[in-house]
Amino acid sequence: MSTNDDMDFSFFDFLTLFGSLSLFLFGMKTMSEGIQKFAGDRMRSILAAMTSNRFIGVFTGFLLTTLVQSSSASTVMVVSFVNAGLMSLVQSVGVIMGANIGTTTTAWLISLLGFKLNISALSLPLIGISFPLLLNSRERFNSMGQIFLGFALLFMGLDFLRGAVPDLETNPEMFRFLQELTDYGVYSTFLFLALGTLLTIVLQSSSATMALTLVMCNYGWIGYEHGAAIVLGENIGTTITANLAALVGNVYAKRTALAHTIFNIIGIIWMLILFRFFLDRIDYFMIYFGLGSPVNNPTMIPIGLSIFHTVFNITNTLLLIGFIKYLVKMVEFILPSRGKKFERPHLEYFSSGFLHMAELSVFQAKKEVRRYAELAHRMFNFIPAMIIETDKNEFQNIIEKVSKYEEITDRVEVEITTFLIKISRKQLSGHAAEELRRMRIVSSEIEKIGDVCFKMSSVLADKKKEKIYFTPAQRSDLFEMFKLVNNAFELMLGNMQVSTLEARNNLQKAAELEKRINSFRDQVRDAVIIDMEKDPSHVKSAFYFNKLITSCEKIGDTILNINEAVAGINIE
Repeated sequence: MSTNDDMDFSFFDFLTLFGSLSLFLFGMKTMSEGIQKFAGDRMRSILAAMTSNRFIGVFTGFLLTTLVQSSSASTVMVVSFVNAGLMSLVQSVGVIMGANIGTTTTAWLISLLGFKLNISALSLPLIGISFPLLLNSRERFNSMGQIFLGFALLFMGLDFLRGAVPDLETNPEMFRFLQELTDYGVYSTFLFLALGTLLTIVLQSSSATMALTLVMCNYGWIGYEHGAAIVLGENIGTTITANLAALVGNVYAKRTALAHTIFNIIGIIWMLILFRFFLDRIDYFMIYFGLGSPVNNPTMIPIGLSIFHTVFNITNTLLLIGFIKYLVKMVEFILPSRGKKFERPHLEYFSSGFLHMAELSVFQAKKEVRRYAELAHRMFNFIPAMIIETDKNEFQNIIEKVSKYEEITDRVEVEITTFLIKISRKQLSGHAAEELRRMRIVSSEIEKIGDVCFKMSSVLADKKKEKIYFTPAQRSDLFEMFKLVNNAFELMLGNMQVSTLEARNNLQKAAELEKRINSFRDQVRDAVIIDMEKDPSHVKSAFYFNKLITSCEKIGDTILNINEAVAGINIE
């Protein structure tokens, strides 16, 4: 009977432990979302303006991971940025190095505050500060409230985690397996390294694994050496997450994830060789500065592990920062580019691991919508090619290309809209939500351009069947119209790359281009009527000519709508 009670207690104790860890993770997520919303455009600007300076990259990675409190999240983010073409592979390696250093802040936060202060006493005042801020209708105050609430829940989760841990003396059977793993000498190091990797993969956060490791060490379940092995394992665990995110990405995303893996594995190899020496040095310096030995005093292990974690990551970065170019060459050799598929009917810039960073997903969406607009522009330029093409087979090839592009634009529009809806369900700042709304409008307008281009190709195919030819004057006017539409396209694509304010400043120029397209249509229509009156044999060619000119004018209207949406003018 007593055995059943022990089992019931053990199961309840496990649920309490799991609930405490869940609260810690929820606090981290809440805080991360709050920081993203509070930083908003500024965080995006920092990342977009990143230079190729590797030291700035390292600092950015450190800052990013310190803010989101998860190197898994920040490295997945970096993989997504490389996938989107927002940063190069060389830049990304520097950011990843900084992300590894950024994970050390969690350990210090827990070591210096988590086991010294009564955190629940700190959590309640933080909730007291956050509550009125959360009720405030102003977005910045609301975001600040979310940050404070996240910190409070994070500390509270850590406090519950500490309280939920069963005492090994009164309930040793629950974690006996951990103590048994410590008896295999050098193999124990590898076992705990594997445990750290597994925990990080399961929890999807090296910070949560670190919190759990520090709690286990603080209660004496495992020693200093085995805690350090788990910390090394976390570095492998974070690379698995990034590699999973890169699976659906392009070759550059896969290279970034592989560079992260190689960087961390090189660090772990040299650290395992110097493992005992490293731990002995930290032990010596801690005793020398009067902190106490982490080997003999379990309460000193959190500080010892924080020092180990920080020194290891900083040393590894300093050792390898000069070899970034060689690391990139190695990755490029392992994963060579297979050549870009020009007509890929799916999204190039989105990756699966990115959605949970909703505020920053706006980056990805903007990049993809612009690529979609470029696709429509390429499709439009098949039309003049069809007019001048005399070879029957080549003409048929262009028709097939236009047909394929039309199918691609339809599919991409559905995928983009689905992705934008998914992002909009997440918690977003008002500015980001408005940007997503505008992108949905732009995406819908681009799809209209694809439809018009497809109709134009059908008109030219019918003209070819009937063996109708444009007069030199009609051909000249058509190419003048195509030139005007291409000018409008170029301005639109430029506006999609600049800020809303710059796009708004260009709006007058966009309106003027659209007026020129309209007036040119009116002008050539009158000329065609005069031409038909002079020579009735031009009636059929005039019919096809008018259809193409009208279609170009429709594209001009749609381009103006896109320019207005990009500039923040409300169109529906």
